[in-house]
Amino acid sequence: MPTFRYLTRDTSGLSQSGTLTASNMEMLTAELRRRGLLVLDVEVVDSVSKKLTVTANPLTWLAATSLDVEMGFQQLASMLHSGLSLLSALRTVAEQARRVRAAIVWHDVADRIEQGATFAGSLAAHGTVFSEHVIQLVRVGETSGNLDTALRSCAEHLERARQMRLTVVNALAYPAIVTLLSIGVAAFMVLGVIPKIQKYLGGRGRTLPGITQALLDVSDLVQTYLPYIGVGLLTTILALVFIYRWPPGRLVMDTAFLKIPIIGGVLRLAGTATFSRGLSVLLESGVTLLDSLKTVEGLVGNRALTKRVSTAREAVLRGGTLAAS
Repeated sequence: MPTFRYLTRDTSGLSQSGTLTASNMEMLTAELRRRGLLVLDVEVVDSVSKKLTVTANPLTWLAATSLDVEMGFQQLASMLHSGLSLLSALRTVAEQARRVRAAIVWHDVADRIEQGATFAGSLAAHGTVFSEHVIQLVRVGETSGNLDTALRSCAEHLERARQMRLTVVNALAYPAIVTLLSIGVAAFMVLGVIPKIQKYLGGRGRTLPGITQALLDVSDLVQTYLPYIGVGLLTTILALVFIYRWPPGRLVMDTAFLKIPIIGGVLRLAGTATFSRGLSVLLESGVTLLDSLKTVEGLVGNRALTKRVSTAREAVLRGGTLAAS
């Protein structure tokens, strides 16, 4: 069983510290409360072997993912609901994190809180890990005193977002695979099969049908200019990547994506579901409509849909209704 270091305060206001062995932190907290002590902080002492094991695995040094954040919020919500202090809960989540970089983030959040920062402000310092939606929910939970409920809402939101991403990926996987296979088959025919039968067809001295001759001409063209075609494709891909990273260019490309058959429909449905769910969670948590709309702008992902949400927010700001905008 792990050993824990604890800090408590008795009924007379005196602080007490020490170490105890328990199956888990919840049992230790329950035992200290049974003794009439107010638990201020609890942390694991003998976690050296776990740290060495985690550090030795190179995969654990990958960046923290939304799944790491989701699991962390679930653990925090459960521990806060059971009466554990926020600092103790954060330290525990850091100790149990499956990735070292996630543990570093949780420890840093706890350190910032110890220095006087708010929980939401500490999360905002790691904007690449925690989204604005999550930070907004935590800020509301801190203000209202329902932090465990807010954290549970964050975990549920992240879980649904993850499931939505999987749904979109699965929906787009089939057309993507079919497209790649079609390109592969066409390349194999043009570069491998047609050149072999071209000599046979040309040696017979007959006039070939127009479509057959056109296919042979395309094969000759591709084989002759294959290096230039490769350079052109690579240049096109790099140009598209550059344009996509340029805000005006991404807006144009995202608008075009929405008009692609099947793919556009999937993207619109996913964006609408994300917008509706995110807005619902924020409004239920007590966030104002304008602040909620501002927050969900970054959740949709597609810049064209984001622009529509921004337009709707501006219309509401001018006094209009959300339905009309």
